[in-house]
Amino acid sequence: MLGCGLVADFLAIGAEPRLNQHVPELITWLLAAGILYLAGVYLVEHVPLGGVALAVILASGVIARVALCLAPVALTQDIYRYQWDGRVERAGINPYTVYPAMKRLARFQTAAHPITTGRFVPTLYPPFSEWLFAHLRTVQAFKWTFTGLDLATLAVILLLLRAMKQPLHRSLIYAWNPAVIISFALSGHHDALAVFTLAVSFYFSTIGQQTVAIIFLALSFLSKLFAAILLPVYLRGKRWAYAVLFAAVAALGYYPFRRAGVDLIRGFSDYARGWEGNDSLFRLLRWAGNSKPQAELIAVTLALGLVGFTLRERLKPARACLVILSGLLFLSPNAFPWYFTWFAPFLCLEPSLPLLLMSVTCALGYSPVVAYAAGQAYRNSPLMLMLEYAPVYGWLMVAEIKRFREAE
Repeated sequence: MLGCGLVADFLAIGAEPRLNQHVPELITWLLAAGILYLAGVYLVEHVPLGGVALAVILASGVIARVALCLAPVALTQDIYRYQWDGRVERAGINPYTVYPAMKRLARFQTAAHPITTGRFVPTLYPPFSEWLFAHLRTVQAFKWTFTGLDLATLAVILLLLRAMKQPLHRSLIYAWNPAVIISFALSGHHDALAVFTLAVSFYFSTIGQQTVAIIFLALSFLSKLFAAILLPVYLRGKRWAYAVLFAAVAALGYYPFRRAGVDLIRGFSDYARGWEGNDSLFRLLRWAGNSKPQAELIAVTLALGLVGFTLRERLKPARACLVILSGLLFLSPNAFPWYFTWFAPFLCLEPSLPLLLMSVTCALGYSPVVAYAAGQAYRNSPLMLMLEYAPVYGWLMVAEIKRFREAE
């Protein structure tokens, strides 16, 4: 019944041809899907389920994704930048040295998919993502590829659950995750590549194949830079030669673009300097009177401290990864809704009720699209941010207080 409701919800989303003009309704649909999602998680955790239930879980997840893959791209224009980068690469141009506003590159623009954000910024996407962009041409090709990687991640999660002797039904936590489904099947975000390679990496680490695990962790880093912060978890109790291996794979990935020199990081540095969106703790640091550089320094220090905490407490690898990635997003100046897909695979291994809720409430992070679609600035509402994050932080605080009392 829940599976049918979830599918019906996403079919309704996919049937709307102009979602960018109906963002409030879309957010309502996503929150409704979130209620069904949390109900499904409760059943998985508290009710014995059989093979039929697992088939329903997986089938519902696949159908929901297919429904959105067939719909037009919505909520983002990132996929158009992926296309532009791919065209530039196929022409033999280094994407780290150019940007869409250059007049001599006007031929790479298309009227159907204009680039209106980041026009003066070189690409900030790492080399493995750029390699994939060069091999895809149409919007649908991007969407189907990233959805395919998303479903491949689901398959890896099933292997992980089996290897860790956990119920396969916990795959629902990823298969029905609203943030995951909307980010890849509808919006076509390339984070699917980073999440897939990270899941593969963690699987090989779990079964003791550390060399392969480090290679895939480096590939995840070469897809989206966030994966680097997990390296200390992988190195705990291991030979430091693995750190050299990680660095070697990363260097090999950047080698074809080496002529860009310092411009290799220009796009990312411009993004870090100029963007701030859907943030929570970082915004509080700014409200406390800190400049953006000061707030960034505090946030980086706290994030590194969190890594040190997981190592000192010797948290289980899955929990350590979950704590680090969620903490990174809570401290980051940019925590767009699709970023919360980064830790979704680890929720299947270490379910956390507050972070499951975050997978639902992050839909409110799309609210700035309403004004942006009308030609206004992309700006977060303090009220929407409070509604998005306050329940999550409240639940985290209650959980920590309970854990502290139990430890006494």
